[in-house]
Amino acid sequence: MAEQAQAERVRKDPPPEHVAPLAALKGAEPPAPRWFRDAIAVEPERSFVENLGASLEVLTWGEVGKPGLLFIHGASAHADWWSFIAPFFAQDYRIAAVSLAGMGLSDWRETYRFPDFASDFEAVAQATGLYADGGKPIYIGHSFGGAQVFFTGMRAPEQLKAGILIDTGFGAPPEQVERGEAASREAPDREAKTYPSFEAALARFRLMPLQPTENLYVADFIARRSLRQVERADGSEGWTWRFDPRLWAKLDRTTMRPTPEDFARPLPPMAHIAGEHSALLQRRRDGKLMAFPTSLPEIVLPDAYHHVMVDQPLALVSALRTLLTAWPATAA
Repeated sequence: MAEQAQAERVRKDPPPEHVAPLAALKGAEPPAPRWFRDAIAVEPERSFVENLGASLEVLTWGEVGKPGLLFIHGASAHADWWSFIAPFFAQDYRIAAVSLAGMGLSDWRETYRFPDFASDFEAVAQATGLYADGGKPIYIGHSFGGAQVFFTGMRAPEQLKAGILIDTGFGAPPEQVERGEAASREAPDREAKTYPSFEAALARFRLMPLQPTENLYVADFIARRSLRQVERADGSEGWTWRFDPRLWAKLDRTTMRPTPEDFARPLPPMAHIAGEHSALLQRRRDGKLMAFPTSLPEIVLPDAYHHVMVDQPLALVSALRTLLTAWPATAA
């Protein structure tokens, strides 16, 4: 009970280092360990794939003809969230990481729909050679991206061999979803926040939901690739985030959450990786109603919160390697 009370106090009045973890750096890049520098030195091929009228940003690693992996990021993120993870698998797999429509450098849409994301994944997998080994790709998705993996497995199981979900809870608790929908209705024309300089924008970067951020070199890498240059209202140069600021207002929520009928259908094999300190696991421990299927094989990463690739990147690599090597879903 004491830990839960402390967590509630932090949520209501988060410390500055949670709200703005990069602010103290004043635009400087933090030191990074050798493994991280080596990983990001393995530059992906950058391209775009067209689907349903949108141009989708895609990063690829590895040789065509090897088994396919498709990495899918979380909400308001982008494909480069995987740029320090994917290289660890490039010798054995053909890998693609996609920026979802409305995020990264991908085009924005008038409406965002789960079936369209599933269609985008198939288009990317076909265009980048993820089927070239004669099998189906494995989808790996974090958070909102994990929900898309699960949805695709329910509605289009022919697209994937298996799915790995990373700290995926199929959306916020119902009360938070209701508040978000109300805010979207009240501010349908929300504009993106702009900042007068690149350094000022970096200082405002934060992880959502808020959490401790000890590996600043990871957060800094992600943040620098989350920004784009724009002209501000006064005509001056500015910087803003790459995601569509009206993404949540434009999301078709009728397909957001799985239904009992969806869970009754056969699924491709699915597994789950979670952070030990994630709100998802806390909600489960509290016995709260969740859409998440608790029967999936699960690996819990110690000392990790929701953004496990930021908190424990090498542990995440190890967990993924374990699943891809030993999990029955990888059998031909």
